[in-house]
Order: sequence, then structure tokens, then C-alpha cells
Amino acid sequence: MADLSKDAPEAEDTAAGTPLQVHDLRPAPGSNRRKVRKGRGEASKGKTAGRGTKGTKARGTVPVGFEGGQMPLIRRVPKLKGFKNPNRVEFQVVNLDKLAALYPEGGEVTADDLAARGAVRRGRPVKVLGTGEISVAVQVKAHAFSGTAKEKIAAAGGTADEL
Repeated sequence: MADLSKDAPEAEDTAAGTPLQVHDLRPAPGSNRRKVRKGRGEASKGKTAGRGTKGTKARGTVPVGFEGGQMPLIRRVPKLKGFKNPNRVEFQVVNLDKLAALYPEGGEVTADDLAARGAVRRGRPVKVLGTGEISVAVQVKAHAFSGTAKEKIAAAGGTADEL
């Protein structure tokens, strides 16, 4: 037989000089423990096999949610209706009467300026709604406008620009 150590040096067992075979592989001593064989006699883990004594659960398989014939909790609790839209944009609302109170002489209105004056919170989209009246010309820059808000701002001589 040919000397395999010259042909395949990477598969060689250097201590014995013979090639390493798959059937030679063994786990380290003490690393594997034998599985417990439950229910195989009364000497160890036998007889009731860790299931307690008597009853359905000791004798056969029982469904996970089974409550002895009582209506199960999962069927007693009402189901959730609808869903929560992950793409919903929640605007902070500012009405025209609030703009008229904050800017009595008119001027430019931005989301950052409204946040500085305490009308809205910083970093969230702002929508202007048409409740109330405005008589001064304001140049409003916001993320959204209602139709009546645009009309009233334009009628007062101002502009409504969407960001």
C-alpha cells in the first residue's frame, strides 16, 4: 500500500504517522452525558417519569391552552379590531386665530418660529387650519394647510407655502 502521508500531509496524524479518519473523532472525555431515560422502570426517573401523579397530564398529551372544558382564555378575550398605520403622519395643528394673536403686525411665519413662541413643539410637522379670522398679511411656511386656511391667508394678502 502506498504511503498516504506524502500525498495528503494536511490529513496526517503526526503523532502516530497514520492519516486521521472521521471514525477516529470522539468528544472530549466527560463532555457528553447520557440522556435521562424517563419512564423505564422504578429505579431512576421511572414510574411517573416526572409527570406527577394521576390526571390527564400524566397519562397523555394535552393541548397547551386546554382548561378542562372551560372556555379558554384565548377565546374569552376580545380580538383587536383594525390596525395601526406605521406611515401615519401626525401634524401639530395651528389655527388662524392663533396666528393672528402671535403675529398682530404680520410678517413671516415658519415652523421654527412657531416653536420658539411656544405654539408647537420643535421637530414635528405643522398644519395650519382655517378656524378663526386673520386680517394681517402673513407669509406662512408650513408642512400642510387646509383649504379654508389657504383661502383666508390669501384673502388677507398673505402667502401659504408648503415645505
